[in-house]
Amino acid sequence: MTKKHIVFLLFILTSAFFMTGCWDVTEPQRMYYVNAVGVDYEDNQYKVYLQIINFADVAKSDQPSGNVAPAEVGFAEGKTVEEAIYKLYRSSDQEIFWGHMRYLLFTERAMENERSIPVIDTFIRFRETRYHIWVYSTTDPIKDVMLNTPILRNSLTSSKLSNPINTTQQESFIEPQNLRNLIIGLNEPSHEVSIPYVSIMKDWETMDEEVEETTFSGVGILSKDGFKGFIKNSAAKGNQWMHNETSRGEVTFKLEGGERDYLTADLDKLDVKVKPVIKNNQVTFDITIHLRATLNGFKGKINSDEVRANIIKEVKKQILTTYEEGLKLDVDIYRFSEYLYRSNVKTWKRLEKDGKIPLTKDSIGDITIQVTKINPGRKTYEETIEE
Repeated sequence: MTKKHIVFLLFILTSAFFMTGCWDVTEPQRMYYVNAVGVDYEDNQYKVYLQIINFADVAKSDQPSGNVAPAEVGFAEGKTVEEAIYKLYRSSDQEIFWGHMRYLLFTERAMENERSIPVIDTFIRFRETRYHIWVYSTTDPIKDVMLNTPILRNSLTSSKLSNPINTTQQESFIEPQNLRNLIIGLNEPSHEVSIPYVSIMKDWETMDEEVEETTFSGVGILSKDGFKGFIKNSAAKGNQWMHNETSRGEVTFKLEGGERDYLTADLDKLDVKVKPVIKNNQVTFDITIHLRATLNGFKGKINSDEVRANIIKEVKKQILTTYEEGLKLDVDIYRFSEYLYRSNVKTWKRLEKDGKIPLTKDSIGDITIQVTKINPGRKTYEETIEE
C-alpha cells in the first residue's frame, strides 16, 4: 500500500469518527411538541395545562392526520409553574420540546396579585422558548379553549390563537400581543398592557351539529401590580382606531332621512397621532386620525359628506366609549402616559403617580378625524357615490 493510499484511508476513518458526533441528538419523531400552555390559579396552586400537538401537524400544517388526535392536553398543579411542568414530564413518554410553543393563555385568577409575573419570567428565561409567544386571557375553562378544533378541522398550528395575524388582516378588532411587547409595555409608562380576551362561541355549524370556535371578545388589562379587569365586546372597539397596526375595521351607522338603510364602511390605512398639550400644569391629549373608507353595499344615492360625517361620529363615539370603560378600571387604555413620557419627561415626572399620570374624562382634548378617501367599491348598479 502506497503512502498516498494510507493518507486517504486515514482521512476516511477520521471523517467517520467525527460524523458520530450527532449520536446524542434526539430524533424529531421521538419528541413531543408543545404548542400552547394554559395557566390557572386556585387554592394556592398553579394549575398548568400543556397542549401537545400531533407531530404530523408540525410537518404538514395544512390538515391534521385523520387517525390521530390533533392534540392532547396534560394537566398538573404545583406551588410554582415549574413544579407543575416537572410533574407533567414524569407522565410523558417522550422528550418534550418547547421551541415551537406558540401561545400562553391566562385565566383571570392567574393574572391577579402579580401571579402572572413569575409565569412570564419562566418562559422568558428558558433557553428553548422564544419571545414571540402570543399571550391571551380568558374566563372560559382553559382545557375547553385548548382542545377546541379549528374550523374544518384545520391544523392547530394555523388556528387563530397559534397565528392571530391571519385573521387580523381582515378585521383588526383586537391587536395581538406577544411576550416581547408585553414585557416592554409593563416596563414603560403606564405599566399596563392590553391582552386579547378569548371566549368560546358557537358561530359555526356543520350538517350534524353546532361547532364551537374561539373568538376575540375584548381585552384584559394586566399591570405591573396585577390584573385590572376586562373590557369586552363593543366596549373595546375604540382600541382599533388608536394605533397604526390596524389593517381594517368597520363602522355601521344609519343614514338620516326617512327609512334609509344602515350602511357599513370598511376603514383602513390608519395614521394615528397623539399630541400632549400642557397648559396651566394640566395635560390633555389631542388625537388626529387619517383613514380611508370603502363602501361595499348600499342602495340609492348617498352623499359623500353625509357618509364622512357619520364615519367621524361613530369612530369618535367608539374611542370615547373604550376610554371611559378604561377609566372605570383605573386604566390608561390608550397609554397616554407614555406619549407624555416620550415628548416631555419633565412634565411626566411632575404629574406621574405610581408610573402613570392621572386621567379624567376631560383628558382627551380635540379628536380630529379625516376621511381621506371614500371608495364606492365595484360599480355594478347605477347607484354610486361621487368623490
